[in-house]
Amino acid sequence: MNKNDVIKHIETNSATYKKASDYIWEKPELRFELKESADHLIEILKQEAFTIERDLADMEDAFVATYGSGGPVIAFLGEYDALPNLSQVPDVLEKQSLVKGDSGHGCGHHALGTASLASAVAIKEYLRSNNRSGTVKFFGCPAEEGGSGKAYMARAGVFEGLDAIITWHPMNENRVWGESSLANFQVSFNFKGISAHAAAAPHEGRSALDAAELMNIGVNYLREHIIQDARVHYAYTDVGGGAPNVVQPTASLLYFIRAPKSTQVKAIFDRIVKIAEGAALMTETELEVVWDSAASDYVVNKVLAHTMQENMESLGGTAYSEEEKAYAQRYVETLSENEKSSNEKKVRSGFKNLSEEQVKELIEEPILGKVYPLNLSQVVLPGSTDVGDASQNAPTVQCLTASYPAGTSPHSWQWVATGKGPILHKGMLFASKVMAATAVDLYEDPVILERASEEFQWKMPKGYKNYIPEDVKPQ
Repeated sequence: MNKNDVIKHIETNSATYKKASDYIWEKPELRFELKESADHLIEILKQEAFTIERDLADMEDAFVATYGSGGPVIAFLGEYDALPNLSQVPDVLEKQSLVKGDSGHGCGHHALGTASLASAVAIKEYLRSNNRSGTVKFFGCPAEEGGSGKAYMARAGVFEGLDAIITWHPMNENRVWGESSLANFQVSFNFKGISAHAAAAPHEGRSALDAAELMNIGVNYLREHIIQDARVHYAYTDVGGGAPNVVQPTASLLYFIRAPKSTQVKAIFDRIVKIAEGAALMTETELEVVWDSAASDYVVNKVLAHTMQENMESLGGTAYSEEEKAYAQRYVETLSENEKSSNEKKVRSGFKNLSEEQVKELIEEPILGKVYPLNLSQVVLPGSTDVGDASQNAPTVQCLTASYPAGTSPHSWQWVATGKGPILHKGMLFASKVMAATAVDLYEDPVILERASEEFQWKMPKGYKNYIPEDVKPQ
């Protein structure tokens, strides 16, 4: 069985993978409670002779499926968590909840896990039919959205002993991910005060809400004195009730602190804790700092990126029928002019050597099926992913594939509405083929893995450090 056979195996079984992706789309689950999604993927893997280990790193719905023995050990990462309040009727051209207040797959993780599974199954067949030494693993990873499940898995040593990690993400274009990401800490600051009548006995009260507001004011002043690439976001998760004539006895803030490196996030976090302590002192309230999670910055492996780029270009991108283009165009028309212009920005940044005529041709496409040139600039993307924690444990590579209409954005109703559509399925299968083809190269050419390992060791001389306190468990 060669690389072409591996790709053919994915195509032959495409109906199974489309069905699995749609099943997970129909049963959106959040964060760490992903039983139905995990069960469904595990059942497919069991039928394919993988051995399953579940309940990893204190997460019932985290698992690893393994086939083969010996090296190299190549792993695929799968996600399957949804987003809150994004329930959406499929294939309609307006925001319309399927179940009011329910969740929805607005980031394509229903397809992400399925495509990675398809790659793992195809590689299993490759190892079996060729009687090759080697191991393939599929990691089921909960809570990428806000819970950083992979960080907990990394802390537990789940990713140790891997020679390479391969993954992907649905997007609007076909390219290898060549940028880093922002590390982050997600931490709650809970203030506890004393309630009192705000008019009759205000002097008896100690306002937790005042403490939270003072903390935010202090952090606003801090923003002038942190590195420019850092981001500090917050949300009130408790304001002590809705009665203004009561001194609020409780208040809570959830902070997201981001910076290019975890060490930078840690330095900012330490200063924010001091500000919160100061706010508590000023208001004579009690402060509790409660960790949620943390994610490390993504470490690009250029050796693996070049290998994946060659396979993406060899496969030629994704060709869409006129009917599929018309389907995508209907959703493009739901966007504002500013949102539509985002496609032009992507094209101009992704294809710098094109003529103006060629750029115009791509801009007018309702979905961008061509393959972007490889871009390994030192840019840090203004977002975070817990794939960063995996990438700091083994050489890692990932791609994006054109799975949604041009200009539509992650976490939007348009992504949920088209999540069972033809372009999503096509982008998902293309990703699976790219990942599987890349894995074949790694099994057949040990020099690639040697060079990838050398680069990894050079970039991670001090090894991996997880900043989540040991006593903090997935919530």
